[in-house]
Amino acid sequence: MRLSSQFFILASIVALVDAAALSTVKLDYGTFTGLTNTTTGIIYFRGVQYADAPVGVLRWQAPVSPPTTQLGEVDASNYAAGCIANTQTATTSTTSEDCLFLNVFLPIATTAYSALPVLVYFHGGGFEGQSTHIYPPENIIQGSAQPLIFVTVEYRLGQFGFLGQLLLSLFISHKILRANGIGGSAVKTNGTLNAGLLDQKAALVWIQRYITKFGGDPTRVTIWGQSAGGGSTMLHLIGDNAGNGKLFHQAMGDSPSLGPLPHYTDAFVEDLFTQFAGFAGCGSSGSNAAIMTCLRAAPTNTLALAGSQTNANLTSTIYPFGPIQDGAYISTRPVEAFLNGDFVRVPVLYGSNTDDGANWSANLPNPAANTSSENATETTVYKFIQGQFHTFTEASFHTAITELYPFADYKNVSLQGQQMYGELRYICTAVMITGAAHNFGLPAYQYRWDNPKLDSNHSSELAAFFNGAETFDTANEELVVAMRSYFTSFATSGVPTANNSIVWPVSTVADNQTQQV
Repeated sequence: MRLSSQFFILASIVALVDAAALSTVKLDYGTFTGLTNTTTGIIYFRGVQYADAPVGVLRWQAPVSPPTTQLGEVDASNYAAGCIANTQTATTSTTSEDCLFLNVFLPIATTAYSALPVLVYFHGGGFEGQSTHIYPPENIIQGSAQPLIFVTVEYRLGQFGFLGQLLLSLFISHKILRANGIGGSAVKTNGTLNAGLLDQKAALVWIQRYITKFGGDPTRVTIWGQSAGGGSTMLHLIGDNAGNGKLFHQAMGDSPSLGPLPHYTDAFVEDLFTQFAGFAGCGSSGSNAAIMTCLRAAPTNTLALAGSQTNANLTSTIYPFGPIQDGAYISTRPVEAFLNGDFVRVPVLYGSNTDDGANWSANLPNPAANTSSENATETTVYKFIQGQFHTFTEASFHTAITELYPFADYKNVSLQGQQMYGELRYICTAVMITGAAHNFGLPAYQYRWDNPKLDSNHSSELAAFFNGAETFDTANEELVVAMRSYFTSFATSGVPTANNSIVWPVSTVADNQTQQV
């Protein structure tokens, strides 16, 4: 009896030590000390490096993860640098080319033995902007009925994350490609043409390797994202020929973006590269190999400025840089992959906003593609859509406005173009994913955000998750609390539920049922 009591006391002491020690986590390449906040009830591990800095010879290459150098003692209480946005003309105090960091947020009671489910978030921004810094964890962790770990990930953006596509397009000679570390067997094995996507995948591999150290369960990982982040989760479902099944067990997406996804031989990406190389001062360097050498040696700020100049020069296009069908990581277009069942077979939760297509055209400097311009016509609508999907033909447009979007259904061409773009890029993408999941016998949940108070534009639903301590009117306060519960309960249990709220039905093919919240 005495021995049993001693064992119980010893076990309790060990448990207390483990719980206390979780504010400091030792990995094989460094020891990270987070910030424990008893007010929020969260332990914050910010700026945890998950890969070597993608600079020098690693620029535009697949991430090297975990880091190959010993980091020693690391203060992980503050965010590290975010990745450089395409709109930046130079680095800032909060951005850098060295940006492959992630953030791990734990409920304060987490121990090394908690084995909590993990929710991983990829931010939006058109694959060209934003960072993890604007997606705090409080509403996610505090809004979850069951404890979970929340992870946010930085990944390379714009010309830093998706330039490899252009390099392959221009340097089609296999000899030159191999000589510069791109193409040939290198492309087939590491898919460097979509480096930003591979950063995300490297973070998921890192989670499989290390999340147990933070009290997480690597067999219960749910990936989530909004806009480009939602599009990312879609692409990871089909990436590597649907070979990512060991990296996550569920997927979620808000307004998942399905952009043009051009083939790597497409003339559009070659022209984009030519412009970028010219703005970077490398366009006249001589041979293709010399242009490559020039770009690899260019200062970070030179590349930042060149990327923003390239974007500004494309006055009819919103997001020119982004994922492509590279024949390696993305070998099949999403429509065909989901139709044929070539995706990771996991439960899914995807949805969109009623006005996902609003306001995009109004920001275009080219009046010929700006449907809010004074003299806009249906030709303007065509130019707007064609500026985002360069293979979109006039014949397809006329079929669309005749059969699907007749002008008589709208007050003006701006609303007509808004609906076309919203459905083409975001709304139908969510339906495609949930429909495919259901068709192949998987649990699938679908929603539509339609909110006249908080508005129903692209990203509006994020107020429910990331607006901190913002207070809402009574009806919307109940809504955002329910949304947090629905999404986090899907991550923790596989079924979206919320107290005192309606039951969220599984989506069916027959009625394409959506949850309007």
